[in-house]
Amino acid sequence: MNVAVATQQQSSENTGFIVLISLVATIGGFLFGFDSGVINGTVEGLQKAFHADSFGTGFNVASMLLGCAVGAFFAGRMADLYGRRSVLIVAALCFVVSGWGSGIAGASTAFVIYRIIGGLAVGAASVMSPAYISEVSPARYRGRLATVQQIAIISGLFAAFLSNYALAGIAGSSVNPLWWGFEAWRWMFWIEMIPAALFLLALVGIPESPRYLVAKGRKEQALQVLTRLYGEFTARLTLSDIQGSLAADHRPRLRDLFDQARRRIRPIVWVGIGLATFQQLVGINVVFYYGAVLWQAVGFSESDALLINVLSGALSIGACLVALMLIDRIGRKPLLWIGSAGMTVTLAVVACAFASAGTGAGGQLALSGPMGVLALVAANAYVVFFNVSWGPVMWVMLGEMFPNQIRGSALAAAGAAQWTANFLITITFPILLAGIGLASAYGIYALAALLSVVFVLKYVDETNGKELEQMPG
Repeated sequence: MNVAVATQQQSSENTGFIVLISLVATIGGFLFGFDSGVINGTVEGLQKAFHADSFGTGFNVASMLLGCAVGAFFAGRMADLYGRRSVLIVAALCFVVSGWGSGIAGASTAFVIYRIIGGLAVGAASVMSPAYISEVSPARYRGRLATVQQIAIISGLFAAFLSNYALAGIAGSSVNPLWWGFEAWRWMFWIEMIPAALFLLALVGIPESPRYLVAKGRKEQALQVLTRLYGEFTARLTLSDIQGSLAADHRPRLRDLFDQARRRIRPIVWVGIGLATFQQLVGINVVFYYGAVLWQAVGFSESDALLINVLSGALSIGACLVALMLIDRIGRKPLLWIGSAGMTVTLAVVACAFASAGTGAGGQLALSGPMGVLALVAANAYVVFFNVSWGPVMWVMLGEMFPNQIRGSALAAAGAAQWTANFLITITFPILLAGIGLASAYGIYALAALLSVVFVLKYVDETNGKELEQMPG
């Protein structure tokens, strides 16, 4: 690109507005994190309120993820039909309903229904927030803006952990009554309604994605949005590029995922599904969903276990800030394989530490002092490696790696794969814990991390610095 042209493009760019609307989209990420993390402090309350066994507890915790898989899959298609912003507005409404209903549920069935509604919202927000950010951001800092989505997710998790810790502390326990006679674990869900309402209000003020508008044939509206984002000169160039990247004979559709000439699913779609799946196979959400249970299983008190969750959340935010500084400098692929290597080592150390656990009072597992410290340090190092790499980078790449013609449909497939893997990992953890034990479970996650190194090095292409219209597919 000519230097003078690039300078003119940057000088007319409305950077403040781009950042602002991207931050609005990331509130969806915050709610994604909060809704995912809030369950962590409520497991004991759910067990007592609904008299659940280990499988029932696993299903109550994992039920949201069924909604996530469905929400992620249909969000991509609905976004192609009705718009990215419209899907996010529906997601915000679902967050409000889920937060209220999960807290008032008097039986496991009602609780699962409300959690699935929340899952629909999380699934939709997980794919649409990064997609929206990618579609309104210039290539030179698109990675940094999309990484803010992961910071928002971790901030939501951190806020949920902190809220759970505070509410349990005020009540004396998550199962004790708090205000108006309702148990603390119910208030943990109701707190979510505050950011959900703010998200809904903020979405009213942002424009629709210009790439969606072009795909729907609404070129004048697209040009108005592009002009507001980049200035008139760049808007016309970008509009021409977007039009050239879309099929002239039909609008985006699910069938575009197939290479009709070779009669197979496009390789780029398989890479996206692989990225989405490996992000879960390394077991990160076992830490997020079962952190309190995990640390109590090796001898920590409920209060200490909840405090460890807060520490993990703070470290995660710090790691995401490091990713924010690096992602547009060194690229996506190096962060992924370095993170995979780090997770392999730290998960293996955690597995070895748990393998040394003895039996304490009441038959509960107990780690010796040094091994407890080693497990705690290694587990938090693992969280750091994840959040400096796969946490943000996977979502960044899913939002940008697919060509315009198939982005919505490919996001649907990858998002559904991500949440299906999340569901399987989450629901099987209590079974693994009771069956083969913590050490073996973490050994499985360490093996998945090792395999992810090979996957990244062999199959993943760099997307750093490319405009969305330059993505091969």
